[in-house]
Amino acid sequence: MEYWYCPRFIYFMEILKIRQYEEKRLKVNLGREIHDKKASQPEYLRKKLGVIKQEKSVYLSDSDQGICGIIDELLFLEDGSITFIDFKFAEQGDKYKTQFYQGVFYSLLIAKNYSFKPEKFYIVYTRSSTEPIEFCIKSKDVDKMLVTIQEVHYILKNGFYPKATNYKVRCNDCTYGNICSK
Repeated sequence: MEYWYCPRFIYFMEILKIRQYEEKRLKVNLGREIHDKKASQPEYLRKKLGVIKQEKSVYLSDSDQGICGIIDELLFLEDGSITFIDFKFAEQGDKYKTQFYQGVFYSLLIAKNYSFKPEKFYIVYTRSSTEPIEFCIKSKDVDKMLVTIQEVHYILKNGFYPKATNYKVRCNDCTYGNICSK
């Protein structure tokens, strides 16, 4: 997810091994508390979505792609399909491209591990509501994600210092802002 915020995150984190110290950020800590709270809640099936089984905090990996992730809630639906929910400590109006592509990333992990390609997923914006908001995944989104994964591997393999994000407003809230050449 950091890559989509700014490609240089990968360079600072993985090549230079400089920590972000996320634990010092209020929003990160609040978000983690909500994740922990959701993970410890008793089983509650979202019947409106047709859920018949769910698994929480599911670790999935794909050794072929060299990727892994932890999905907040993996949902098995009555029509035989699989989808998932990701919880965000944000307002519903705060929809970001990074959140969407994280969902596309998770869909690749599900496709690899369950031989099923999710066509949609949900995000719950915990600062607004508990209602899941649906996002549809198109093949062009998956293609873009596969290119992104290759770009990240290129940075890691070659120690490449990538171009910074085009969204310069992000630099104001970046943990590497003091050491990044802009």
